[in-house]
Amino acid sequence: MPAIHLKLSGEQDSALAKELALTISNLTKEVLNKKTEVTVVTVSFVPKDLWFINSESLTELDTNSFHLTIKISDSTNLKDDKAKYIDAVHQALLSRLGKMHHVSYTAIEEMKADAYGYDGLTIEYKWINNRKK
Repeated sequence: MPAIHLKLSGEQDSALAKELALTISNLTKEVLNKKTEVTVVTVSFVPKDLWFINSESLTELDTNSFHLTIKISDSTNLKDDKAKYIDAVHQALLSRLGKMHHVSYTAIEEMKADAYGYDGLTIEYKWINNRKK
């Protein structure tokens, strides 16, 4: 179901990546009601001198930033759920990473159920077949 990519400013840190993958997975379950057993989180790091906001690097700005993208099935969450998730992600990363530039993004991409899936099956197919049981 959810496919999440978290991009962080800074040098690669496997322990931090694992910790934040767990944090993001838990928030995704708690706020968006998504199953952790089918939640995928990838984490990548971008050096601060290669991350720019208004043509200034995060090194120059002396701050951190992130960009999280999550793909979920279309129409499975209310606007309020999505707003709470965006806030929860921001607060969790701010709490863990400290100084954070306000231009740090969370993007929720809603995918059509007939064009998104895992295990070789679309989400729509899984939904229809689960209803029959």
